[in-house]
Amino acid sequence: MTVTLSARFDEALGYARRLHAAQVCKGTAIPYIAHLLAVTAIVLEHGGEEDEAIAALLHDAVEDQGGSATRTEIRRRFGEHVAAIVDGCTDAETIPKPPWRARKEAYVAHIAHASPSVRLVSGADKLHNARAILADYRQHGDELWARFTGGRDGTLWYYRALADTFRVVGPTPLIEELERTVRELEQLATKPEAD
Repeated sequence: MTVTLSARFDEALGYARRLHAAQVCKGTAIPYIAHLLAVTAIVLEHGGEEDEAIAALLHDAVEDQGGSATRTEIRRRFGEHVAAIVDGCTDAETIPKPPWRARKEAYVAHIAHASPSVRLVSGADKLHNARAILADYRQHGDELWARFTGGRDGTLWYYRALADTFRVVGPTPLIEELERTVRELEQLATKPEAD
């Protein structure tokens, strides 16, 4: 089945670009829209429909760019289904955010019961994040972990917990790729130092 992207997708792309215009990917100078486009591409490559692709563009909008007011605007512009997927990908919208570990544990537990659409968009997000962490680790080594609230151990725990939970709920080629990426990151990051 071929997915046709309509003017709604174009509108979501412009809206996402404007919302995240001043944001960059963690620890880099890369415009944040690059991450949103990559997640959207993964969603489409894995059979996502237009609502899921739109939600992929907007999956961090509530969390990073305006909380409930942004949710209301997403619902108004793109409908309840898109807003529900975005909500399912949001782990916090309050400032300050709740403590990191509790927030991540709650998110992992939530994934076990999330809709297939939420799991698709969230899985694509986590796969792109894990790939980026792996690439940055190859370039920067252990100094990379300073970017993350959870540090090395917390970050590795989080991605392992996510990969395991996604796999139990329903293995897919996307989740198998997440598993491979997380395993490679774990192997590199926990390799003993050479004498």
